[in-house]
Amino acid sequence: MLAMTEHDNPPLLLVGGGLGGMGLALASARAGVAVGLLEQTMAFTEVGAGIQLGPNAVRVLHDWGLGPALDAVAAYPEQLVAQDAFDGRVLGRLALGERALARYGQPYATVHRADALALLYAAVQQQPEVTLHLGQRLRSVGEHDHGVEVHTESGQTWAADALVGCDGLWSVVRRHVAAGPAGLKPGQEPPWGVPPRFSGHVAYRGLVPMSSVPAASRRSVVTAWLGPRLHVVHYPVRRGEWMNVVAVVHGRQTANPQSWSHEANRMDLRQALGDVHPQLTDLLEAVPTWTLWPLNDRPPMTGPYEHAQSRVALLGDAAHPMRPYLAQGAAMALEDAWTLGALLTQAPKGQAAQRSLDWPRLFQQYANLRWPRNARVQAQSVRNGRIFHARGWVRGARNVALRVAATRLMDKPWLYSGPPRPL
Repeated sequence: MLAMTEHDNPPLLLVGGGLGGMGLALASARAGVAVGLLEQTMAFTEVGAGIQLGPNAVRVLHDWGLGPALDAVAAYPEQLVAQDAFDGRVLGRLALGERALARYGQPYATVHRADALALLYAAVQQQPEVTLHLGQRLRSVGEHDHGVEVHTESGQTWAADALVGCDGLWSVVRRHVAAGPAGLKPGQEPPWGVPPRFSGHVAYRGLVPMSSVPAASRRSVVTAWLGPRLHVVHYPVRRGEWMNVVAVVHGRQTANPQSWSHEANRMDLRQALGDVHPQLTDLLEAVPTWTLWPLNDRPPMTGPYEHAQSRVALLGDAAHPMRPYLAQGAAMALEDAWTLGALLTQAPKGQAAQRSLDWPRLFQQYANLRWPRNARVQAQSVRNGRIFHARGWVRGARNVALRVAATRLMDKPWLYSGPPRPL
């Protein structure tokens, strides 16, 4: 556990100690800005399973000096392969591995979410500018001309010059920011207050030791099995020693939507998938336990005011939750953190300069830089879900297109070349 270093009313207060919050704590400290981070749990741990980190996200981690730490926990798949979930045909391939490294300067990585958080946390522990406070569940947020105040359910009050909500899809920071952008019509709800929406999809997630994976699926590959109203993705994590498996099907939201995972019934998954290809069936049977995750999001962002207003900004899922069909949720949170860190690096240095920092202006720069890219990723993620789950003639057209132009369709230069650098 990090020994606490006291900073009375630090310039910057963060709420949420997940990947985005921990990344921003590190980026801010590297820029010389003192940070207080409030986390509602009693330990910095991540639920969930694997995540994919495209070259854009790996570039962020390398820029923070975390390349060796990532190498110690990640897998680096050689290909992305799309297959038909029922007849097993290979629909398309995209070379990753050396091709991604040569094309983008960074590889494509797959990693367990808990391992990604652990490497960020280890780096933050080396930063005396960061003070971490556990067991601080947010109750309310107040803002005045010269700063912000945060009140927690434990009865404590925290003050700072500025606040960033890194507290996920069900963000309390977002909920407590009352004012929307200028020009709203009477009775129109500001985008900050739009509640999350259920996508109509649920995800079953599981992990299986690679030694227990059937031989036909024991490859260093990201495989996406596509079928009508469903798809399954699996890839190696933890240095290739485990396989992460995610099956997404259309379904109802029957569990608590604010929980990341619930115990899942194997037979419910089999019934939802139907008679899929034997190779896929064998892999699914090898997974010892499943958890269920209702997929919720918000509509794509429509302007910078959804990222920041005055002295309060939002990062990651608090600002732009997205469906997992572009595998960029974690990457966009890391890009947000990197961008704010880059802007802070350009700001005047020293304690006096930090206290006079124009946070509303800096947050406006951040919002202007980030919202168009995040909105595009959100929209593309929704579109990909429709393509993955297509039926009828749309499914047939998708399959033909993948066979003819897989590399062009599956590669994303506009995405993997990021994040865009502040001017």
